[in-house]
Amino acid sequence: MSKPVLRAAALAAALLPAWAVAAPLSLEQAVELAAQRSHLTRSARAGATSAAEMARVAGQQPDPMLTVGVDNLPATGSNRFSTNAEEMTMKRIGIAQEWVSSEKRAAREAAAQAMAARESVMEKVAAAEARMQTALAYVDTYFAGQALALTALNEKHAREELEAGKGRLATSSGSSAEVLLLVSALGTAEDDSGEQRQQQGAAAVALQRWTGLAAVDLSEPRLAVVPALDEFVASHPSVVARQRDTEVARQEVQVARLNRRPNWTYEVSYGQRQGRPDLVSFGVSIPLTVAPAERQDREAAARQALVDKAESELDEARRAAAGEYLALANDASRLQERIERYQVGVLASLRQRTAATLAAYRSNQASLAMLFEARHAEVEAQRRLLGLQRDLAKAQAQLVFKPIPQGAAS
Repeated sequence: MSKPVLRAAALAAALLPAWAVAAPLSLEQAVELAAQRSHLTRSARAGATSAAEMARVAGQQPDPMLTVGVDNLPATGSNRFSTNAEEMTMKRIGIAQEWVSSEKRAAREAAAQAMAARESVMEKVAAAEARMQTALAYVDTYFAGQALALTALNEKHAREELEAGKGRLATSSGSSAEVLLLVSALGTAEDDSGEQRQQQGAAAVALQRWTGLAAVDLSEPRLAVVPALDEFVASHPSVVARQRDTEVARQEVQVARLNRRPNWTYEVSYGQRQGRPDLVSFGVSIPLTVAPAERQDREAAARQALVDKAESELDEARRAAAGEYLALANDASRLQERIERYQVGVLASLRQRTAATLAAYRSNQASLAMLFEARHAEVEAQRRLLGLQRDLAKAQAQLVFKPIPQGAAS
């Protein structure tokens, strides 16, 4: 590769971060950044990795046990604790293995895999939560910036009208009372701007907490299509998590039922004696389930009760998710109606009032205070409209980002 090409590539790499910062941050970029850098997501991913490794272990046989000892060692007399003086003394080495049936190992592995699947889902739950919180912070920040622009416009109008009032006072066509009223109006407008700037700064900090970027310019939030009720419920984080809990409980019931069959332990050992033939020993240890109704059956019943508990929690989670969807959908529908009604019934008439007052002022039929009041009322109506639009966007953001993408199929 030639040097000019290398220099061009280096320059492009150096300028790329500046371009990225200068470009408006979109809602989609923000939520993906948050999901990638969320420590809760990383924590859940580590838990999923741990559970997956344990699932591999669950299907294995237990480790064999090495046994070493000395049998019939003299404890009294002149040859006490001597391993060579007594014919009955034997040095022994052996190995023991607890044998778990393939059915039991398969059940344990299935339970561990169900736990691994649950931990894998928790990673998606954490990512979905990061996306939703980021979307809400993004909406707050965007609309706070839009409201700040309106208060700045109101402040600009107050400043212009104060200057015009001072000019009218100098030509004796105005009054000191009018100027004092405009001074007070400017102070109020400046305080409104300061308050809105404070709110915008707090919202921007909340957004930076998720994205890691001090985004100054944000694109208008455009939300994806709102899911249907069944899709929302099936992919709701609490519903998906409860489904995994139920599956884990069911697999553990099967493990508990198989514990009614005891594991046999096989042992073989080699004994060495002084001056006598060496010996080989072997045996089998079999646990006696003398009271299965009081132990193993009760354990299985306890596990079955946990299944019933998990299924009840799953049903309740589905009800709660459905209720949450209906509440959010109702809010979104009502907010959309209010926005349309407000634009037609309030904002349009206030704009006409401002235009009429401006025309009256230019023909000396209205005062500056009247003009400022009309402009201020229009700006306040626009701010209220922004509040309604923000609430609508937040309701839609919860409907869109609350569910786990493809949660039911995970």
